[in-house]
Amino acid sequence: MTIAVGGFGLSGIPTRLITALRDSGATGLTIVSNNMGVDGKGLGLLLENGQVSKVLASYVGENRLFAKQFLNGNLEVEFVPQGTLAERLRAGGVGIPAFYTPTGVGTPVAEGKPTCEFDGRVSVLERGIIADLSLVRAHRADAEGNLSYRMTSRNFNPLVAMAGRITLAEAEMLEQDYLDPSLVDTPGIFVQRLVAADQTKDIEKRTVRVRQEV
Repeated sequence: MTIAVGGFGLSGIPTRLITALRDSGATGLTIVSNNMGVDGKGLGLLLENGQVSKVLASYVGENRLFAKQFLNGNLEVEFVPQGTLAERLRAGGVGIPAFYTPTGVGTPVAEGKPTCEFDGRVSVLERGIIADLSLVRAHRADAEGNLSYRMTSRNFNPLVAMAGRITLAEAEMLEQDYLDPSLVDTPGIFVQRLVAADQTKDIEKRTVRVRQEV
């Protein structure tokens, strides 16, 4: 299966759904995500469990196990520029099969892909992404699956939610009434399953100042 996962680093990731996916024992997974978390946290749990065979991501520098599996040939990796990844997810969600972008032209990202010139500028063809399953985390949700995100979690979660044939969402707050339409980021039509989120939030890197003596 191809599984798209929202979040940015450890921010806004669907931790409960990732844990459930790990516990399912499913293998041979293709994971589409901005990154693969860190060792022992986030999507790093799936790498530790040997469940991932391929990754589409734009940044993977925080995970040593990822690097080890890639260099050993146990993990296939398709690097995707961050903006291109976002647009590929959006395109898949709105039914656009492919689009041209100048990003990546002349680099390994463009190898083997069709190119075309527009107004004197070469662009590379990128395919939209449609996932078999999407996992997202929202700040608030109502019973119809309407979702509202908060801060950094808006970066990829709305796009991932659109791109899945089936979308599972976890939310920190499950509202009894309908969300105000003006606050809805993902309409419920994109969401098929909804669960309460794990309230634990891990921090990728903690940086503090030295306490100044008064």
